[in-house]
Amino acid sequence: MQATWLDALANDYHWGLSAVTLVSIFAVNFVLAKLVLLVPVFRTEDARNRKAYADKMAKPNYAANQKWNRKWGGIFVAVIFAAIMPFCLTAQPQPWWQVLVDMVVILMVYDFVYYLTHRFAFHDANGRQGPLTWMHAVHHRQHNPCRGDSSYIHPLEVAIGLSLYIGTIFALSRFMGDFHVVTVVATWIVFSQVNLHNHDLWESDRFPFRYLNHAAEMHHNHHAKFTGGNFATITLLYDWMFGTLDYGDEHRARIKAKAKRAETKALEERAAA
Repeated sequence: MQATWLDALANDYHWGLSAVTLVSIFAVNFVLAKLVLLVPVFRTEDARNRKAYADKMAKPNYAANQKWNRKWGGIFVAVIFAAIMPFCLTAQPQPWWQVLVDMVVILMVYDFVYYLTHRFAFHDANGRQGPLTWMHAVHHRQHNPCRGDSSYIHPLEVAIGLSLYIGTIFALSRFMGDFHVVTVVATWIVFSQVNLHNHDLWESDRFPFRYLNHAAEMHHNHHAKFTGGNFATITLLYDWMFGTLDYGDEHRARIKAKAKRAETKALEERAAA
């Protein structure tokens, strides 16, 4: 009985496909990074974020956090692709529409789980302090983040974020069957690139880059105050559904009020002089 169970487990363990998936993710990300820089707007935005990141990396505490997270992030990814991903993959041919459907399902289920975790565990939601606000507060030290700040987080949050994503893939694969390598590569790239872009310092607000500006702006509204909305990460669908969209009106009002107070104080000082 035990031998039969182990044989079944071994037959479902596709380490080769997992290795191909991991290598493909790195390769596709590398190629895409080179291709997007051929577009002038992306070059400009990339330069802006690189400069902001370099300025922050000059601070020892910031650099130490990034180094720590690169180390632990690498360990977590190794565990994922050695112990979990091999049980979720297939190379059996699938129609293109099946790949698209599976991608949408994975990303939207993950985003829903992340929304709930982000809102009720990481933040002070509905007047109650989430149990992990102390951990997520590290990430929110960056009130106006740049692209590199997507990884300025507590190491435990690295583990939680990756666990939510790979847990979604694993759980869905038990119900929907193993996912094609192309599906997992594509969803991983979307998952990582959207999270990176949400933190971008992005200023281009003309077609066809308007949505990129909107997505980054909405996540910056989230960073501007610790108890703000915009808790989802892939889309803002769940924030719209549950009434937690934050367009930054309160934040902008605070900035205007602060500027008005500073102006009034300066006028009073000049009058007194």
